[in-house]
Amino acid sequence: MDYKDMEITVIKIGGNVIDHPGDLTLFLKKFANLPGNKILVHGGGKLATKLSAKLNISAKMIDGRRVTDSQTIEIVTMVYAGLINKNITAQLRSLGCDAIGLSGADAGIIKAVKRSPVPVDFGFVGDIPDNGINVTRLLKFINMGLVSVFCSITADEQGVLLNCNADTVAQSIATAISFAGIPVKLIYCFEKQGLLADINDDNSVIPLINSGNCEKLKAEGIITAGMIPKIDNAFKALNAGVEEVVIKSHLDMDDSSKGTKITAT
Repeated sequence: MDYKDMEITVIKIGGNVIDHPGDLTLFLKKFANLPGNKILVHGGGKLATKLSAKLNISAKMIDGRRVTDSQTIEIVTMVYAGLINKNITAQLRSLGCDAIGLSGADAGIIKAVKRSPVPVDFGFVGDIPDNGINVTRLLKFINMGLVSVFCSITADEQGVLLNCNADTVAQSIATAISFAGIPVKLIYCFEKQGLLADINDDNSVIPLINSGNCEKLKAEGIITAGMIPKIDNAFKALNAGVEEVVIKSHLDMDDSSKGTKITAT
């Protein structure tokens, strides 16, 4: 397979945008018009939680993180790999973007391993090993002119479905592409304009985060909660050779001057 002159952009869209149909449509229009080879990874939003409540299945949380028990993995698979993934795929196709909706289980493109129950058992939650991405198959879709749209559902070698962090899925895909010698960029899109110094001030975007100021920002509580795995994944991608990682608004995806740029140094 000839990788000459190929460049790929991996974009992850957050759940809060997915929860608002108007915002999602605006994002998908921009994504569809983005030139070049691209891959989309999406989160799950709140729909799975709402469906669980309707089915009288209570969410189990440990330290603010969801436990994916046997009932929950069924629900998130139906919602993430089903309704949300196919809704996004259908909208992209209506916009002239030839998308194919996938989970990691499809064609064995993303293989995960179940997270150890020690010290905390989070149930059917998966982690993606360094060799977990089948880049050859992924690139075949690109060479066919198809835009892959991934949810966070994966599977292990025994065929057990697992739920992975969508930020990690995006990072793992970008990292694997980089290992294959292909230039790749990783963009995390969500409802804010970037990482904010003041959560109550949408204009307080921190333009640059590097290894020098990252720990300070964590200690100050600026990088906290769900932003921590996003930042950690950003550095892991950069250290693996990914050319660029940016956190920005879903409305600024195509504007290189916006957002928070993450650099290794």
